[in-house]
Amino acid sequence: MQETVVDLIRHGQPEGGRRYRGHAIDDPLSEEGWVSMWQAIGEHAPWDIVISSPLQRCHAFALAVANQQDLPLFVETDLKEVGFGHWEGQSPQQIQKNKLAEYEAFYRDPVNCRPEGAEPLDGFIQRVTQAYQHIIQHQAGKHCLVVTHAGVIRVIVAYILQAPPVAMYRMQVSNAGVTRIRHNKYGAQLEFHNGRLS
Repeated sequence: MQETVVDLIRHGQPEGGRRYRGHAIDDPLSEEGWVSMWQAIGEHAPWDIVISSPLQRCHAFALAVANQQDLPLFVETDLKEVGFGHWEGQSPQQIQKNKLAEYEAFYRDPVNCRPEGAEPLDGFIQRVTQAYQHIIQHQAGKHCLVVTHAGVIRVIVAYILQAPPVAMYRMQVSNAGVTRIRHNKYGAQLEFHNGRLS
């Protein structure tokens, strides 16, 4: 079996600061967000292909890397962030002020107490897992850079570790953090999480 390496990088901080952004909010990266992502990858460019969420906080950086390194860019719609329903566009402070019981219920039991109107968790896990399996199947033997979101990275890491859905919410995914997964004849291995290449 050919070895396949996947570097997942979460987008940097978008304009507007910390807010719940699923796939209904498409804020661009802030200047700080751009800087943090370039710092995370440094001068390293070991990739054969760049794959991105369609949302601009991911796609703009993916396009810049692909152009700089003369790499093919593929946009995978199913790598967009989970939908947060009516939490979209609101800060944690706003939700705590206006919907405290709902906020606390979600953080106590994020699998069963979803925000009103949120994308169903099982559907989100299924679409991300299928997209990741597609990448591994069609990019076998390559080193892939995948520019995506915290929720997507949580799903993929839980899938690799064969962890239950609740484990996704016990994982911090930093802005511009890099997670590497290596696939070889022995299976998949999480090599590091929330790291930097520089």
